[in-house]
Amino acid sequence: MSKWDARSLRLDGQSILVAGAGGLGHEIAHGLSAAGAKLVLADLDFAAAKKVAKSIQQKKGECLACPMNILNPAEILQAMKLVQERFGRMDVAFNGVGINIRKPSLEVTEEDWDRVLDINLKGAFFFAQGAARTYLRQRPKGGKIITIASLLSFFGMEDRTAYSASKTGLIGLTRCLAVEWGKHNITVNGISPTFIPTAINRQTLKGAFKERLVGRTPLGRLGKPEDIVGTVVFLASEASNFITGQTIPIDGGWLAG
Repeated sequence: MSKWDARSLRLDGQSILVAGAGGLGHEIAHGLSAAGAKLVLADLDFAAAKKVAKSIQQKKGECLACPMNILNPAEILQAMKLVQERFGRMDVAFNGVGINIRKPSLEVTEEDWDRVLDINLKGAFFFAQGAARTYLRQRPKGGKIITIASLLSFFGMEDRTAYSASKTGLIGLTRCLAVEWGKHNITVNGISPTFIPTAINRQTLKGAFKERLVGRTPLGRLGKPEDIVGTVVFLASEASNFITGQTIPIDGGWLAG
């Protein structure tokens, strides 16, 4: 007789730190809350985090906001401590913080390169490290770490060299941490979304560039923020307990072509 229980896809009773209130973070936070999770939403833009937290509270979800700089390990640990203090423990740490500086490679400055790699890769490492340390103190259950890579982790595109390098690095980071921390029952996974129109890139996803992307996508459209939520909920849930070290493309079939 099967032991499968559909309730394993729910997040009732789970406590989650969501880093990043803008772009996809807004939609993902709402999705995790709708699945039953209790959230702390952390962002360098504290006002933005509070705005999203309030919108979740208005839907009767449990969510509070806190300021956090992804480049400050002490602030990362403080945000995780807040999850524990408010909800008793932290079960999932989701990092949705990232930036892109679009320039031809011959015009990329050292400052550009360092900023993109620092936020997207260095920040992701210390966020994951903070989560692992938190889970080890909470023994014996372990926990889950989820990151956002990119479709550009798998192929190249002009004007996005630093971004692609940082997001490709996230795949290696995810694999290494999964191998190292598996013995502690800590899973480390990521998602690789296709191009999603959000505030940070909506202006670029128009005209000929949009047509190029849609033409390359078997499902014939750009992704939407809501297309990403289900995979994150799955990776946060008990249904994914035997999955680690993976980065799941959410690309409308792009990589199948």
